[in-house]
Amino acid sequence: MRFRIPNRILRCAAALAIVIGITAFYRSVLPVNATTVALTFLLAIFAAATLWGLAVSIVMSLAAMLAFNFFFLPPVGTFTIADLQNWVALLAFLVVSVLSSQLASRARQRAEDASARQRDIERLYKFSQGLLESGNVMELLNRIPAQIVDTFVVSAAALLLADKQKVYRSGPAVPQLDTATLKAAMGREEPLIDVSNATCFVPVRLGVRPIGTLGTSGTILSRQTLEAIGTLIAIATEHARAVEQLGQTEAARQAEQLRTALLDAVAHALRTPLTSIKASVTNLLSNPRLTDNQKNELLTIINEESDRLNRLVGEAAEMARLDAGEVALQIESHPIDDVISAALEHCRSTLGDRVVDVSVGKNLPMVRVDVDRARQALVQLIENANQYSPPGQPITITAEANGDFVVTSVADRGPGIDDEEQPRIFEKFYRAKGQRHNVGGTGMGLAIAKAIVEAHGGAISLVSQRGHGSVFSFTLPVERDGMKQT
Repeated sequence: MRFRIPNRILRCAAALAIVIGITAFYRSVLPVNATTVALTFLLAIFAAATLWGLAVSIVMSLAAMLAFNFFFLPPVGTFTIADLQNWVALLAFLVVSVLSSQLASRARQRAEDASARQRDIERLYKFSQGLLESGNVMELLNRIPAQIVDTFVVSAAALLLADKQKVYRSGPAVPQLDTATLKAAMGREEPLIDVSNATCFVPVRLGVRPIGTLGTSGTILSRQTLEAIGTLIAIATEHARAVEQLGQTEAARQAEQLRTALLDAVAHALRTPLTSIKASVTNLLSNPRLTDNQKNELLTIINEESDRLNRLVGEAAEMARLDAGEVALQIESHPIDDVISAALEHCRSTLGDRVVDVSVGKNLPMVRVDVDRARQALVQLIENANQYSPPGQPITITAEANGDFVVTSVADRGPGIDDEEQPRIFEKFYRAKGQRHNVGGTGMGLAIAKAIVEAHGGAISLVSQRGHGSVFSFTLPVERDGMKQT
C-alpha cells in the first residue's frame, strides 16, 4: 500500500494538470464555445479512466466541472450560474463524466482480468506439461514445489502429502509455510488466502478425499488458480503412482516369464545329460561283470554328457557376463574370413558330413572385431542352423559389404519360424514353439550371439519363411582407413 498511495497521488496531480492545460488552452489560445470545452473535458476524463482507473477520473471530473463553471459558464469568473439551462448543462456534464469514467474503468478492469486469466491459463498449461514429464512418484514430488515457484512466480512453495507425512519444499523452510499450518489447511474444503502475510494454502484432493496440502508464499494467487493447481497435483501424483505400479507389475510379469523359461530350459536341456550320466553310473556300479569295452563305452558317455553340461553352464555364465557388460572386447582389424574359418573349425565335429557352402565377396574391407567373440557368435548361428536343418541339406554362409558394415549371413533349409515368433527369437531362453521338444538346447545361443554382435556396434536380424528355412545375418563395422582383404 505504501507504493500505491504516492502513485495514485501522482496520477491525480497529472489529471489536474491536464484540466489546467485544457482550460488555459481554450482561454488564451483558442477561444471556443462551452460545448466544445465540455466535450474536450469528457474526452480527457474518459482517457484518464481508461489509463488510471475510476478514482483518478472522479477527481478529474470534479476539477473539470469547477473549471468549466468558473471559466466558461456565464457569469465567467464566478462559481455562480445565471441561467437555469447552464445548471442543467453542468449537472449533465458531471453525470456523463462520472458515468463514462465508471464505464471506462470497468472496461479496463475487465481487460486486466481477461489478461490475468489468460496468463493463469498459460501458466497452468505449462505446469501441467511439466507434471507429465515424470513417471516416478518421488521425482515428481520433489519437482512440484520448484516448478510452482518457476511457473507462478512465487517466492516459496511447500507440498505436504498425508500418506507420507513429509513436506516437499522448493528451498529452505519459511516460517509462513510450516508443517503445522500445512496440516491444519488440509482439512479445509476451499483455499485459504492470507493477504497480510502473502500466503496461500489449498487442499490437494482426489475427488472428495484429501491427500495433501499446497502452500505458497510471496505472491497472492487467485482462488481459481489455486484450486486448479491442487487438482493438477492430485491427478499427476495418481498418474505417476499408477505408471510406477504398472512398471512394477510388468517387471514382475517379465521376471515370472524368465523364471518359467529358465525352468523349461533346465527341464529340457539339463535333464537329458543328467539322465545319461545317472544311467551310466548306475550301470557301472550295479553290474560288476561288464567287459572293459562296455565300461569304456559308459565312461565315454559320462565324459561327453559332462562336457555337454559344462557347456550349458558356461553359456549361462557367459550370458550373465554379457548382460552385465563385464566382457572386454579385444578389438583389432581382421578380414571376415578369419571369423568364418575359426567358426567352421570349431564346428567341424558338430557338422559331421553336412555340406557348408561359403561365399565371401571379393575385396571386402577389414572389420573391427574381437575374433574369438565374433567366432563364438557365428558358431551359435551355425550350430542353430545345423540343429534345425534336415540331414543332407546344406548350410550357406555368405559375407558382403554394406556401407560401413560387413554383413555375414547363415542360411539353413529348416522348417522356418512363424512371423509372430520372429520378434522374440533372440530373447533369452526362448525357443520356437513347434521345435522346443524336438531339438535340444537352452534357448541361450541366439541371445548370446545378439549380445556379442551388439557389443561390437553391429546388429543381428532374421528373415524366415515357414517351410522354406531361415537366414540369420549380423553386421560388423569396417576399418575406417579402408583397408581391403587380400
